[in-house]
Amino acid sequence: MKSSIVIVSFFLLGLLFGHFEIIPISAVDNDLSLFALCCLMFCVGLSLGNDSNMLKRFTMINPRFYWLPVATIVGTLLGCAMISFLLPGRSIMESMAVGSGFGYYSLSSIFITEYKGAELGAIALISNIFREIMALLLAPLFVKYFGKLAPIAVGGATTMDTTLPIILKISGKEFAVISLFHGFILDLSVPVLVTIFCAF
Repeated sequence: MKSSIVIVSFFLLGLLFGHFEIIPISAVDNDLSLFALCCLMFCVGLSLGNDSNMLKRFTMINPRFYWLPVATIVGTLLGCAMISFLLPGRSIMESMAVGSGFGYYSLSSIFITEYKGAELGAIALISNIFREIMALLLAPLFVKYFGKLAPIAVGGATTMDTTLPIILKISGKEFAVISLFHGFILDLSVPVLVTIFCAF
């Protein structure tokens, strides 16, 4: 939750700096955004590659739980496709690009800004932060009404880091490896799916 507040604060600070032209727009060009994106991708690869035991833990999962990230991806994209009909001026592909962030707001919003512009990038940032906050605050309700896997599906890519503690507390510690696996697969899918949907 704290990290979400920090990210939103920096976003709002950027809006203020841009509105009052504290930093000239010429100082923030596409090269800087691309550099930030490359650094972020390097850090993602570093954090995933640094844990040598992660793949070993994944082999202990009941094979039926391998379908959970697939169900999350399909469900999210179907929901985004349906909601796009209620959003004037936004295509199905743009809505699915935003949804493909799966809560990974820092990476997806930079990608979308790079491909589709700042407005859709800001929408991606806010919607993916909202997804993480929902997973953090509403996890008990998701478990009560939809079962113990529900907070993991809602958490999306965040289930291997920021939402993991609340998932363990509400769903149970036996879901730790499933949650890590789910987050790992969705983390890997974000740059692939966002790039595909932004290409249209």
